[in-house]
Amino acid sequence: MKFKFLRGLLSLAGVALVATAPAHAQQKFINVLTGGTSGVYYPMGVALSQIYGKALPDTKSTVQATKASAENLNLLQAGRGEIAFTLGDALSDAWKGNEEAGFKTPLKKLRGVAAIYPNYIQIVASADSGIKTMADLKGKRLAVGAPKSGTELNARAVLKGAGMSYKDLGKVEYLPFGESVELMKNRQLDATLISAGLGVAALRDLSSSVKIVVVSVPADVIAKIGDPAYQAAVIPAKTYEGQDQEVATVAVQNFLVTHEGVSTDTVYKMTKSMWENLDHLVAAHSAAKAIKRENAAKGMPVPLHPGAEKYYREIKLIK
Repeated sequence: MKFKFLRGLLSLAGVALVATAPAHAQQKFINVLTGGTSGVYYPMGVALSQIYGKALPDTKSTVQATKASAENLNLLQAGRGEIAFTLGDALSDAWKGNEEAGFKTPLKKLRGVAAIYPNYIQIVASADSGIKTMADLKGKRLAVGAPKSGTELNARAVLKGAGMSYKDLGKVEYLPFGESVELMKNRQLDATLISAGLGVAALRDLSSSVKIVVVSVPADVIAKIGDPAYQAAVIPAKTYEGQDQEVATVAVQNFLVTHEGVSTDTVYKMTKSMWENLDHLVAAHSAAKAIKRENAAKGMPVPLHPGAEKYYREIKLIK
């Protein structure tokens, strides 16, 4: 009798396991690939993850700090993330397979989700370094971002436009934003080049600690870069403490990107929920104020993901 009873229990347990197995099998994950924690991508990625958590309740959403654009795109291609932040020039290089930019082969699995806000190339020097123009960077110590990051690729392009290369500098440091600022505070660096949204935390921290000079990137330098991804822009006065006048610079568009292996339904819900919760992104970082839905599908260097395309057709942004 006991044997029959135990066998019945085991049989019921087996049915329960079979019944619950599909639910586990259907568990979805969204890994948001961002950048360094002291930049703009990371806090905005955290906000996106929170939005996705509500819009896709059956999905576990996580945020990963990375070296930004190039690493993010290679991770997406390998299926090790579902959505990523990237600069437009890095995205174009990835699609083409520019090995110098960190892409050994064309990354053809990438799919676009949205054009978001522009990154401003912000060259900031300590006031006591004597740096006032790009030409003054010669022989100086400059941080250019993490190796092969979007910031570092921007640094190469902007210096080239000014007729310089890393060889013209006194020292090149490949550092995330926060670390470069700490070295500047300790007088171990003269300047840092940061490609990010306006009001980036690392530069706010720096400007409140030491006197700074925001170095202009003039129009003739932008013209010599020779890449349409680079557009003239202005850093408004008072963006950072001690910056009393607006400063001409160059900007590059940021994009959100996924890969072809993410389902149409998932990307549709991700896209829709982001645009319906822009205020949450703005609360995470002021750079999100520049995100405009009417620009969402403009200038995308890779094909739109069908899920994003479905949403943009639904709201009649594209026909």
